[in-house]
Amino acid sequence: MIFKRSFLIFGLIFIAIFVVSAGRGVFAEDLGQEAVNNRKAQLEKELEYLEAQIDGYGSLIQSKQKESASLQRDIDVFNAKIQKTKLEIQKLDITIANASSGISKRNSEIDFLQEKADRVKESLAELVRKNNEMDDVTVVEMILGNEVVSDFFVITDSFASVQKSIHVSLEDIRDTNDKLGKEIDNLEKEKAEKNRLKMAQEMNRKSLAASEAEKKEMLNVTKGLEKNYAKILEDKHREAAKIRSALFALRDTAAIPFGEAYGYALEAQKKTGVRPAFLLAILTQESNLGENTGQCLVTDFKTGDGVGKNTGRVFKGIMKPSRDVTPFLDLANRLSFDPKTKPVSCPQTGGYGGAMGPSQFIPSTWNIYEKKISAATGVVIPDPWIPRDAFFASAIYLADLGAGKGTYNAEHEAAARYYAGGGWYKASGQGYGTSVLRHAQNIQENMIDPLNLY
Repeated sequence: MIFKRSFLIFGLIFIAIFVVSAGRGVFAEDLGQEAVNNRKAQLEKELEYLEAQIDGYGSLIQSKQKESASLQRDIDVFNAKIQKTKLEIQKLDITIANASSGISKRNSEIDFLQEKADRVKESLAELVRKNNEMDDVTVVEMILGNEVVSDFFVITDSFASVQKSIHVSLEDIRDTNDKLGKEIDNLEKEKAEKNRLKMAQEMNRKSLAASEAEKKEMLNVTKGLEKNYAKILEDKHREAAKIRSALFALRDTAAIPFGEAYGYALEAQKKTGVRPAFLLAILTQESNLGENTGQCLVTDFKTGDGVGKNTGRVFKGIMKPSRDVTPFLDLANRLSFDPKTKPVSCPQTGGYGGAMGPSQFIPSTWNIYEKKISAATGVVIPDPWIPRDAFFASAIYLADLGAGKGTYNAEHEAAARYYAGGGWYKASGQGYGTSVLRHAQNIQENMIDPLNLY
């Protein structure tokens, strides 16, 4: 009877733990939800108002840039840019606050799930101990140890109940661990988003400071007089000519004049919505990576192995044979190039290489996008090593990744996905995305804006 009483007491404890666990989840979910929803609605209204003002200044800037160059026109453009950037900073302040609140809530949910998992594990351990105790008692001992035969059947039923409870607890642990894993994964994404927002703030503040300084310098030089503006305008025209003729580096193919590159980017924007500065920044980042990872030649199409183009160093797994060799050889046949002398990217640590041209598409991905690229460019068989085809390829792919929205967050995520795929929110993807956006800001402010203004 002692054995029976112990089991009943434990059963009550287990039920109590389960009830407390479930009850706490409902309470945590409902607590303050109305206040949270109200605050969220208020923030969304503030964001809508700011976005409308930002769009208004954006339209004003575009309108002013179409006017003939003059001191007043430039001052108006600077004023509009300064106000637009200040509003963007306000918008990001709200978005960062919202992201921080979301992260805090996510941490609470993770803590709750972790505590629940710990409680269920403790209960499971006690159930297993009880099960082992029952296993240690023989049938004869059970019968002899009970005053009446009916007690034996009660204990037998209890044994079955314990085993059933063990099964339920194991299922509960698996379910809780799955939820915990998803919550942790979502938390990493939310932290990555908050970091992106902070980087956007930093870039906006630097842009604001630069615009204010340039406006101040222009007023100091001209002393506010239109007649003194002629010298500045002459210098700006010379600067724009240099920008157009400056070479724009591309990966695995010859550099082209920036004016030509910008022209291709504008063409691609009309088809995809991806802004030129961002597209050019992606190609700049890939060119920079190419300097470090080098070029390779595939010499064995059964294994995908080959050598470094300039070093002769032997590389294993340059190209994944089951995925990329067949489409690569097919493209070589249709474009009439020797596949053993065509440079592709070398393998990186823990992965394959085999990416082609400035846009760095692997052959299997190029094969998927080839019809879209052909339709956009008007070229029957687009070539990954031809700059214009590569520009369109990157723009189409980036648009599919969400870059056409043009926001900092959308572009940062698209860049990270371009580089890291499904692991875009991890460190490597975040670093790539941040670097791309810095290139984009530099290209926009120092190369594209001067061309559009003068």
